[in-house]
Amino acid sequence: MVTEPFSPAEVIAVKRDKHQLSKAQINWFVDAYVRGDVAEEQMAAMAMAILLNGMTPTELSNWTQAYIDSGTTMNWSALGRATADKHSTGGVGDKITLPLVCVASACGLSVPQLSGRGLGHTGGTLDKLESIPGWRASLSESDMFEVLKSTGAVICAANATLAPADRRIYALRDVTATVESIALISASIMSKKIAEGTGALVLDVKVGSGAFMKTVDQARELAQTMVAIGNNAGVATRALLTAMDVPLGRSAGNALEVAECIDVLAGGGPSDVVELTVRLAQEMFEAAGVTPTKDPADSLTDGSAMDVWRRMITAQGGQIDAPLPTAKLTHVIGATQDGYLTKLDALAVGIASWRLGAGRARKEDSVQAGAGIVWHVGHGEPVKAGSPLFTLHTDEQERFAGAIEALSGGYSIGTSEEISDRLPLVIEKIQ
Repeated sequence: MVTEPFSPAEVIAVKRDKHQLSKAQINWFVDAYVRGDVAEEQMAAMAMAILLNGMTPTELSNWTQAYIDSGTTMNWSALGRATADKHSTGGVGDKITLPLVCVASACGLSVPQLSGRGLGHTGGTLDKLESIPGWRASLSESDMFEVLKSTGAVICAANATLAPADRRIYALRDVTATVESIALISASIMSKKIAEGTGALVLDVKVGSGAFMKTVDQARELAQTMVAIGNNAGVATRALLTAMDVPLGRSAGNALEVAECIDVLAGGGPSDVVELTVRLAQEMFEAAGVTPTKDPADSLTDGSAMDVWRRMITAQGGQIDAPLPTAKLTHVIGATQDGYLTKLDALAVGIASWRLGAGRARKEDSVQAGAGIVWHVGHGEPVKAGSPLFTLHTDEQERFAGAIEALSGGYSIGTSEEISDRLPLVIEKIQ
């Protein structure tokens, strides 16, 4: 019989009493939980102690490393090209990953992007891409390498061997009211990104009603915590705080957002999506210490980013020229008066899109590929009575009522003097 070096209760008590956990205690506790020697209720108690008492930077780096050590790590050195990745904390209409990986690759980086699915009002990158006929999210590590080698970019799902401790603790946090812990959020995000093996990482930390972090101060704390974890682990990491009080682009929904990204890659698309894509690409090159082969903005106008998109989607089974799915039903909400769109709330738009079928309430729920919402007028722009403000897309008639209700308080029309203040697209940089 093997004697364990600690008991779960004594390790929990250290954090309960606001003391610092040693590296040995952390390594044992996380490993024992994965092995089943620390019970669910004991990890729940630890998660609550961490939420209430926080962690020192050293504790948090060790806790994150314990997540990483619970599984495998990836290594892309054989590519012979610098790697960089970007992670967004999630928002409404946030489709930036899709054009960004293509821009970065077209300008000289390799981008191994492990992405997730949406939950609630925030969209998921994999859900968007799975609206492309034939495209597959699940790749083996060797498949990832081949796609990266041939196209310079890959977007796929994380496999079960990557930070499995986080996978279990993430699910536990959801049912124990510990989701809000900055330490546990940071460890969850950064363990997977560090295990992914990228050399540099740019974090897009969203701020506003449609984001998890509602205030700049909250977002700054999260960004600073994650940047410190990444740099301590040897991954050059920086963060941008970016606006999510107003939704990004002009659409929310899976196939709708893919179509918008294709417009961006073709040299058009909404100006905010283009601006943020280019800015994040520039940050990726700076973090990686690599000079881009061209201005990232030029890759959107000379066709080179689009070339990467076509190769990448095709390499993952996507039928690049097949039409994207469309919803069976649409409903248009028109302007009732002349004026300006004085308010456009990201959370209201996100909930409306979710209720139309573009999102899921539980991880096991399915999504409608064609569902979502298009807004024809942006925040602060003029409108004419009778002109369309929103087009709602869904396969099920009964979904319209809930979406319309969600939107009802999320926008307003008034005079130019009544246009609400909004956050700048890029608020702050942290490195």
